[in-house]
Formats: sequence, C-alpha cells, structure tokens
Amino acid sequence: MFYEIVSLLVVAVLWGGTNPLIKRGSKEITKVKAHNALMQFLLELKYLATNYKYLVPMGLNQLGSVLYFLTLQHADISLTVPVTNSLTFVFTAVSGRLLGEKPASKCTYFGMVFILLGTALCCYDKYLSSNKHSII
Repeated sequence: MFYEIVSLLVVAVLWGGTNPLIKRGSKEITKVKAHNALMQFLLELKYLATNYKYLVPMGLNQLGSVLYFLTLQHADISLTVPVTNSLTFVFTAVSGRLLGEKPASKCTYFGMVFILLGTALCCYDKYLSSNKHSII
C-alpha cells in the first residue's frame, strides 16, 4: 500500500510539475506558420522535436505516465485515479506559481486544501480497509 501511494505521489509531481514547463516550452509554436495544413503540421512537429525546453519536461511527463501504468497493475483503481488527478492539479498550480505564472485566487488555494484533505482521507480509508481496521 505504501509503495502505491508513494508511486501515485511521484506521478502527480511529475505530471503537475511538468505541465507549466511544457506550456512554457511550447508557447512559441504559435509563431510557426506555413502555407498549408500539412506543412504547418510538419513545421510544428519539427519545432517541438528540436526544442529542449519542450522535450525535457515532456520526457519527464511521459516517465510519470509509465510509472502510472506500472502502478495501475498493483493499486486499487478507485484510489489511483482520484489521488493522481487531484494531486496533479495541486502540483500544477503550485509549480506554475513558482515559475512566475499568475497567482490563483484565494478560493483556488482553499479548494486545494480540501483536495489534499480528501486525498488523505481516501488513502487513510484504503489503509484501514486493507488492514481490516475500522474507525467506528
């Protein structure tokens, strides 16, 4: 159980931490212009494939996807999906802020506290049910 929770936390950090970096690394793609759709696609692909500011975070993000896939083989899916997706949102907001993006509203931070509390309760419940304990 501990391995699964740590793995999901690492996945959320990899996904959430790289989302703002991927956004930042690909922002200049809008300047790529071509005269037809096929050339546009090929030039955008070339831009992304030769841009280390995009490739490095994307590689780390995909490493998170591989870890997620491996964790799914052992973890309970009713815990895996909500924990990973909710924590990814939190880490995206925090890492974006650390990278200088516009601060979120107070309500967003308040919501993130509830996400963290809810995630902790989900993990605690799974821990109790896997060890046949009850809080009542």
